[in-house]
Amino acid sequence: MAAMRFESWTTILIPLLLLQVRIHGGSGARELDLRDPTRPEHPYPGNTKLSKGDVNPDVLRLPSEHGHHGMMHHHHRHGAQGDPSTMVFFTLTDLKEGNALPVYFPKRDPLASPKFLPREEAESIPFSSARLPTLLELFNFPRDSAQASAMEDTLRQCEAQPIVGEIKICATSLESQLDFVRSIFDSAPAGPSKFAALSTSHLAGSSHTASFQNYTISGPPLEVAAPTMVACHTMPYPYAVFYCHSQKSPNRVFQVPLLGENGEAVQALAVCHLDTSQWSPEHVSFRVLGIEPGSSHVCHFFPADHLVWVPAN
Repeated sequence: MAAMRFESWTTILIPLLLLQVRIHGGSGARELDLRDPTRPEHPYPGNTKLSKGDVNPDVLRLPSEHGHHGMMHHHHRHGAQGDPSTMVFFTLTDLKEGNALPVYFPKRDPLASPKFLPREEAESIPFSSARLPTLLELFNFPRDSAQASAMEDTLRQCEAQPIVGEIKICATSLESQLDFVRSIFDSAPAGPSKFAALSTSHLAGSSHTASFQNYTISGPPLEVAAPTMVACHTMPYPYAVFYCHSQKSPNRVFQVPLLGENGEAVQALAVCHLDTSQWSPEHVSFRVLGIEPGSSHVCHFFPADHLVWVPAN
């Protein structure tokens, strides 16, 4: 399981995500160092705009491929409208060594994924559904394109009111994500604490392609002590945006060793939400599990590019 303390996590993330933007164009890709004083100015709010080659449309995933994915038990559960990406939900009773669960883990290419912009650059770009026409012009996406639909869905989700007991933010920079996480842990009932990031890991030597297959829980699930936690989910957007939220309702965090039918080994991160009474009845997990809000807890696995922040101790 990937776990890093705050200091080492930022040391690695800042060079990789904050100081470089991958620009796709022509026959290959080049990396633009954001520290370079000779680099072009950001196209907003000036009179230039990004060309089609400046944004890779393949990294703008459609709404069905992010957020709370779903999962079905192979005996009696059905994915939402046959979408394999909804196959991540389960219940605590499923969390037993030797149990087999059908799960979808999407393939993520870190080199092709959107990168964080520095805060000053991210804050210079409008982040509002009301400014969608301006944004589509900026990123050169047609209004009726799949990319435009994905961007609009992200903006709408980010602007939606939080549910009762939830605190949320859409972090458009690494700095804003860390500031939000720090504010949650500084105000925790147990008092301020250092924090660490957990994520799902596909183990070295295990070839990973996007797949939906049965995974067997190959060892005892390990519960992580997390009286306070912040979950951060990647959202489809031309640059990195994370939907980060914390809930007052109780949650449990687990590290779960999985072994796929194709031999792929995964150290999976899972979170179980013990109170779903405030969730929308339209939440995909209820359709997948065949339950209603508040009638049961809901657990789900995290893709490798989503994070859960927990106390470091």
